[in-house]
Amino acid sequence: VQLQASGGGLVQAGGSLRLSCAAAGLTVSRYNMGWFRQSPGKEREFVAAIRWSGGRTYYDDSVKGRFTISRDNAKNTVYLQMNSLKPEDTAVYYCSAGNGILSTTRVESGYGYWGQGTLVTVSS
Repeated sequence: VQLQASGGGLVQAGGSLRLSCAAAGLTVSRYNMGWFRQSPGKEREFVAAIRWSGGRTYYDDSVKGRFTISRDNAKNTVYLQMNSLKPEDTAVYYCSAGNGILSTTRVESGYGYWGQGTLVTVSS
């Protein structure tokens, strides 16, 4: 299984980026797909997820209304559209896949596969 995250970069505050997570070896429509991020000196934290059954989406309060997670089943890819970016969104963003139960949607233990991360830097 491989999860290839891309789309990170440097953007000014208020700008937008779209992260992509291309999956190989698994079908994104049959897994819960998540995005997590890790800032320097901090633990990795949940950002957003889309569950395989029904496609329901979940967001951390810090990104709700600004970020949107989606998936393209035909391309076997998950996206994270990030708008109105803030300097505090600066982090390495990781995509993940898993079959955890509902209560594990927002925690790392719900995901067994991880991508390599893509760096997002938001300047003020």
